[in-house]
Amino acid sequence: MGCQYFEPTENGANSFTVAIPKLTFGRGTLAEVGERAKALGFKKVVLFTDPGLESGPLVDIVCQSLKQQAIEYSIFSDIRIEPDDECVTDAARMLTDSNPDGVISVGGGSVIDTAKGALLVAQHGGNIRDYFASPVGGGKPVPGPVLPHIACATTSGTGSECTSITVIRINELNTKFVVASPHLLATQAIVDPQCCDSLPGNVVASTGFDLLCHALECYTARAYTKHLAVNDPNARQLIQGANPFSDLSAQKALEIAGSYLVRGVADNTDNEARDNLMWGATLAGIAFGNSGTHLPHAMSYGVTHLMKDITTDGYQAASPFIPHGISVIVSAPSIFKYTAAAEPERHLEGAAFLSADAKGATPDEAGEVLSKRLVELMRDTHIPNGLKGVGFGESHVKALAESSFRQQRAIANAPRDSNLVDLENMYSGALSYW
Repeated sequence: MGCQYFEPTENGANSFTVAIPKLTFGRGTLAEVGERAKALGFKKVVLFTDPGLESGPLVDIVCQSLKQQAIEYSIFSDIRIEPDDECVTDAARMLTDSNPDGVISVGGGSVIDTAKGALLVAQHGGNIRDYFASPVGGGKPVPGPVLPHIACATTSGTGSECTSITVIRINELNTKFVVASPHLLATQAIVDPQCCDSLPGNVVASTGFDLLCHALECYTARAYTKHLAVNDPNARQLIQGANPFSDLSAQKALEIAGSYLVRGVADNTDNEARDNLMWGATLAGIAFGNSGTHLPHAMSYGVTHLMKDITTDGYQAASPFIPHGISVIVSAPSIFKYTAAAEPERHLEGAAFLSADAKGATPDEAGEVLSKRLVELMRDTHIPNGLKGVGFGESHVKALAESSFRQQRAIANAPRDSNLVDLENMYSGALSYW
């Protein structure tokens, strides 16, 4: 490729693969689900959603559209925020018992990820932990396709409707891990911005920082040419490092976050802002689904693993609970100061896409410029002030680092290598920002 960032390296990959579902975006498209299901040959489906959405208008729109097409459906809604292996097992059992033609998911990342995990286990057996990388899991590859899946996003954050990834908590270890396979990519994605009209501002803030970090991590990730080549084309993952395609999606998603995040949080009647954030989340999902995230997401798992006695307004989740986007962003300003030393130009460009004042900044100042802009956005959207804002202190740093160090897939995708001490230093720098 022409860009210096993607120059060939010895033993590195010399190609990249792009995959996304058939994607439909626009207000009113949720009502099209029935017709789309019929076109796929569905006569019987399982509809995944969560308890908060099950009796609400969004699920009703989908159910009515299925009825109009004479498609039989049953609902699985026993899904917790941050879904776990037990939930996946229960959902897979329902799929096996119901024997549907396909699956429809209506919800945020927790719902869509549960559907992906359940489809995998129902189709290929075992339990979800078998498919996690060793030493946490069995390291079993996903052997083949699963049932068709129409994923309908209801939040402007995860982008899971466009990724080949499912993130599931293992109860025994009390932390989350990733299964990634092109076979888990949804068949179709429906993104209807009306789904976000009634979301509280703090929920939009959390999901908005998830989309922002997806995009920023993709744009600053290690280039695909710096990852080892995989000779078998069928064994190649879409989590492959930054590439020219992921750059396109990530850049636009960052520009949207820089322009509309504060507005979308402040005013739930600002349809321009919220519609753009929904599109930005989809673009960021496309970006990270074809490149992968790195340290901010890896280090967020330590936060959700060790959180204690904390809840967040606007979420129906018992303590302890920290929304995913908040668990990611609280450490991000510190992390990007560290990673900027490896690829300062990329970090300065990322800051500029976020509307930071990066004019005249030198490469040595890249981390500071980007970190400052992230902190500005956090303050303007009332995000907690670093790790201390979500209940952690200096005494927790070592344990946080040890927990997150297990996330080697994401750590290896960062532009700068890091060891356990480096993670400790980044957590220390993330304790507070103002």
